[in-house]
Amino acid sequence: MKELELKYGCNPNQKPSKIAMQGEKELPITVLSGKPGYINFLDAFNGWQLVKELKEATGLPAATSFKHVSPAGAAVGLPLDETLAKIYWVDDLGELSPLACAYARARGADRMSSFGDFISLSDVCDVATAKIIKREVSDGVIAPGYEPEALEILKQKKKGNYNIIQIDPDYVPASIEHKEVFGITFEQGRNELAINNELLANVVTENKKIPDEAKIDLIISLITLKYTQSNSVCYAKGGQAIGIGAGQQSRIHCTRLAGTKADNWFLRQSPKVLGLKFVDNIGRADRDNAIDLYIGDDYMDVLADGAWENIFKEKPEVFTREEKRAWLDQMTDVALGSDAFFPFGDNIERAHKSGVKYVAQPGGSVRDDNVICTCNKYNMAMAFTGIRLFHH
Repeated sequence: MKELELKYGCNPNQKPSKIAMQGEKELPITVLSGKPGYINFLDAFNGWQLVKELKEATGLPAATSFKHVSPAGAAVGLPLDETLAKIYWVDDLGELSPLACAYARARGADRMSSFGDFISLSDVCDVATAKIIKREVSDGVIAPGYEPEALEILKQKKKGNYNIIQIDPDYVPASIEHKEVFGITFEQGRNELAINNELLANVVTENKKIPDEAKIDLIISLITLKYTQSNSVCYAKGGQAIGIGAGQQSRIHCTRLAGTKADNWFLRQSPKVLGLKFVDNIGRADRDNAIDLYIGDDYMDVLADGAWENIFKEKPEVFTREEKRAWLDQMTDVALGSDAFFPFGDNIERAHKSGVKYVAQPGGSVRDDNVICTCNKYNMAMAFTGIRLFHH
């Protein structure tokens, strides 16, 4: 099959729409279920590249949760501790495979953004991973293969219309890529840069120590940024992205946005949040939204107007700003990657509030000295990669 007709393009009025291969080549995918659309395929192909590179860089199964051509989460298959299993809502599933752990992490880091995601898996989808996917609101999945039982589980979603794509893991695209905008064709070489420890060798701060675990997190952040709409920054910890700021015009806005997501990820692990008692049969999305509201600054309004009775079995205690700050002060050893240089030290100041200890960025700003000085103030270790990772 050299081309596949789609229902429509980015919007219903954009017809006709298709994906196609040039020349005699066949499409490297097979649609096993559903009818993926234009944006689905953009998410699928970007996500597949991301997880393929994560697997190659770390040797671990990888997963990503994509929304509107940027990842909401990305992770490798490290085991989950009891707290993470609980906040990712997989503690009832027993022992999980490494691939299932990777997707639980990718989905769970920012559940609000992952709602209705497109999933990419580096390895053959197994039953444990399919069981997690089945109960989440998702548009589809791409993987190099599916275990027979896992495929049957996934085919039960959306009354048999769930989008399931199998991709040839050996497919290698052409080295030159093209894009058409306003009737004009753009051409460039593919970004085939390999992201590995060599990019982290030029540590420019007084603190030169970046442990192996932090190097993995920095590599995860940089590979994630390679497929995130720019400007972008990514906070990572424990083998996963915990906060991604995408598509902002100002880098400090990226850093703040991603930092707030990282903070929310850690706040959800606090005893106050873990102790919330929800009403029976509450929907997964309603529960997730309630948690985000509870850890936000406007929850007093909900307590005051009595709306909590529709969510919780008992009125929860207020999570004060002072209590939240005290909990966040326990978050340490976070890694931060940036797709272009930090122009001011304010980005580092904001990163410090979210426990960042390790930084990787291209360098090259006229104010590099100021950024380095700010890192030194907090004993951070920062590597200049010399490589920009813009993605559009």
